Amino acid sequence: MNNNKVERLHGTIRERDKVMRGLKSEPTAKSMVNGYRAYYNFIRPHQALKGQTPAEKANINLELGRNKWLSPIKKGVREQ
Repeated sequence: MNNNKVERLHGTIRERDKVMRGLKSEPTAKSMVNGYRAYYNFIRPHQALKGQTPAEKANINLELGRNKWLSPIKKGVREQ
């Protein structure tokens, strides 16, 4: 069985966890994983998708503009 994709994801999350010096609580862990999920699906270009994000590949256009981190935050604040 080939689990390279899972191992790569684990390595990426572990790298972030090291910088944060551990996840101190369950809410912290959930927040970090949710943030990474948004980054992975909507901001990070994927080599296997020829430089597109999974959202772009699925024709989901969020119109994020140049600052792909700030735009979704502003959109989330407006919707509340």
